[in-house]
Amino acid sequence: MKYLSIAFFWGLLLLATPVAAKPYLVAKVDLSSQRMVVFVKGVRQYSFPVSTGRRGYYTPTGTFAPQRLHRMWYSRKYEMTPMPYSIFFKGGYAIHATREVRRLGRPASHGCVRLSPQHAKLLYSLVKKHGLYRTRIIV
Repeated sequence: MKYLSIAFFWGLLLLATPVAAKPYLVAKVDLSSQRMVVFVKGVRQYSFPVSTGRRGYYTPTGTFAPQRLHRMWYSRKYEMTPMPYSIFFKGGYAIHATREVRRLGRPASHGCVRLSPQHAKLLYSLVKKHGLYRTRIIV
């Protein structure tokens, strides 16, 4: 009887322990290939060329949950440069659209992850649909 009550106690404790939400949407950025692969429910759905931090700048690495979304953001640091479909993942670093699509596929940014406008819009809509807490960005 004593062992049954101990097992019951531990079972209740496990049920009461919060479990982190498993990411539904994962965007993996590969700095060496300058590509982003997007997974939905663990299945690869999209692959996009990106531009990350050029020489003298860096793109933060690690696993991040998006912090905030902005349909349109203007960089206060870089002469009010427009950053459509911004997904901020660490401080001032974001994934966003660029007009300089010819530079995609090679490092060209001040550290942000740049996408073509149509790819940035698609990723932004996926993050908005599935939620910040269910999205992970891996660089």
